[in-house]
Amino acid sequence: MSEFDIELLSVSKSFAGLSVVRDINLQVPAGEFVSILGPSGCGKTTTLNMIAGFSAPSQGDIRISGHSQVKVPPERRNLGLVFQNYALFPHMTVAENVGFGLRMRGAPRIEICAAVKSALRSVHLDGFDARYPAELSGGQQQRVALARAIAPKPSVLLLDEPLSNLDLKLREAMRVELKEIHKTLGMTFIHVTHDQEEAMAMSDRIIVMDAGAIAQQGTPGDIYRNPASRFVADFIGRSNILPVSAYSSSAAGVKLSIEGSPIVLRAPSGAADGGVISFCSIRPQSLTLVAPAALTDGTNWLEATIHRVIDLGDHAELEVVVEGGHRLVLHHPGSAMGARSYQPGQAVTMSVDPADVRPLSR
Repeated sequence: MSEFDIELLSVSKSFAGLSVVRDINLQVPAGEFVSILGPSGCGKTTTLNMIAGFSAPSQGDIRISGHSQVKVPPERRNLGLVFQNYALFPHMTVAENVGFGLRMRGAPRIEICAAVKSALRSVHLDGFDARYPAELSGGQQQRVALARAIAPKPSVLLLDEPLSNLDLKLREAMRVELKEIHKTLGMTFIHVTHDQEEAMAMSDRIIVMDAGAIAQQGTPGDIYRNPASRFVADFIGRSNILPVSAYSSSAAGVKLSIEGSPIVLRAPSGAADGGVISFCSIRPQSLTLVAPAALTDGTNWLEATIHRVIDLGDHAELEVVVEGGHRLVLHHPGSAMGARSYQPGQAVTMSVDPADVRPLSR
């Protein structure tokens, strides 16, 4: 038996000659929570549909537990599906909705009852058996849809934007619920989303897609701290992207000359993976306001003028302009004090540790 629940081997998909997914290679071990993340039109839902069997790849192979699925219909792939619109039957009770798939398979009544009870317990909906969808909150309906998907005990659960119809507070609560359910079940989850915060909060591994191809994959922390491209740096969280006109490398690190500016920033060596450095990224929280006398030789520093101050409750967001006209965003903790202490037009000095400057080759 294969060590991977899902494998995509050089999978591509075209519609009417237009390439939508390009040469995807992906291996998902048993029990992993993987999120396929990207903007609208990047190919993530098409990739999920090919795994589910709703769409056939133009090239390549899709394997489940080591067996090719290219000619296997969706109903024979032993996959659970959860969609963003829940797709619950309004005239059926919760128990009837959860047991629907098993009834369609002709499972014995006693098996269906046991599976429904177990699935509802897994999503913390014990005692909701006799209710109808209209009597449930949005979060409860989503958990019923999840219970229906796991009741037949699939090998893999596919989730297509499952939280997108929920309001912010409920969405945040359901992230925690989904992660706990995944941990309890030990099942492989493949989750598609355009919400980077959602993917960061729940995933063991994130697959970032751009223009039909995998731009980067790794743990949430690795992708956030070490983006492989300008696209990933900009898409995962917020990042200040600066163009680099020239650079020099040494054993001590890399010196980056910022285009149209006298600014030179130091960064770790090897951070651009050997490519030609065209940009660098700095996260807003990596920039710190300092008194010029507090600067040390090992720290990058930048002179700037405040353009805008926004009080966001737990921090102040300062938009500043550095030499050369480049605009950067800085997150200053203690918003009440920060918003009052700094004003547009004020000159400030910022520092950033070289380790927090990420050179980018593309």
